[in-house]
Amino acid sequence: MAAAVLVAVTDHAVERYRQRVRGSLDPRPEIATRVAEAWAAGRFSDTPPDGGTTPARGSVYVRDVRDRSLVFVCRHDRAANEVIVITLWEREHGPISPRVPRRFTDALEERPRRSGG
Repeated sequence: MAAAVLVAVTDHAVERYRQRVRGSLDPRPEIATRVAEAWAAGRFSDTPPDGGTTPARGSVYVRDVRDRSLVFVCRHDRAANEVIVITLWEREHGPISPRVPRRFTDALEERPRRSGG
């Protein structure tokens, strides 16, 4: 069992989770919990899950405990004992297909962006 880590989640990871896994108002706490559980269970590796790509320097791949097709791509700050979730990746041929249909993801990309004022 791995030692507990502090988990931070980027806005990009939140958006990807909302689009591909589950639409919710604020998925950040859910992502942090899932990554912390997977980390504690030792479900992390420096090797990308597909095995064919070169790992990004400093990346750690955390495989979800509940959904084996879902992998969180993270950076591990060993000095601070912190994992930063950068994005997520779904294996196309995993046991669970994306729960948010592609048409909703596409609609999110087509909507006009509000300017921050």
